Amino acid sequence: MAPEKRRADKRDDVPGGKRPLPPGEQFFTPGATGLRKAVERRSAVPMAWMFTQLPRWVAPALMVLLLLAGFAVTNPLGGLAVLPVIAFIGWLAYLSWPSLGAGGKLLRVAMLTFLVLLTATRFGAF
Repeated sequence: MAPEKRRADKRDDVPGGKRPLPPGEQFFTPGATGLRKAVERRSAVPMAWMFTQLPRWVAPALMVLLLLAGFAVTNPLGGLAVLPVIAFIGWLAYLSWPSLGAGGKLLRVAMLTFLVLLTATRFGAF
């Protein structure tokens, strides 16, 4: 059998071992004005840092842990654990909204509605 080839990491080719930004046509929404433009500009640095400097598993793992804590803890601490998940998913939904079809928009609204209802139940609204 041939020895297994070592999978080359994309970080090996970049100075400092940092992941490069993914290829794409544009980083910002073309023709954006007002609030969307401001949110995209202010989000660019933390989003680029998060997706290039941190290991890929950190953001999803943190969101899953917070969501599991929200499911497991039935008091207001569970609601507090879900709030960062709502903020993160809402932020990503807002940024991706212009490029989504009707199905994608419906899915994001349903997910955010579910998370808000989960948080409301943890704070005793129902």
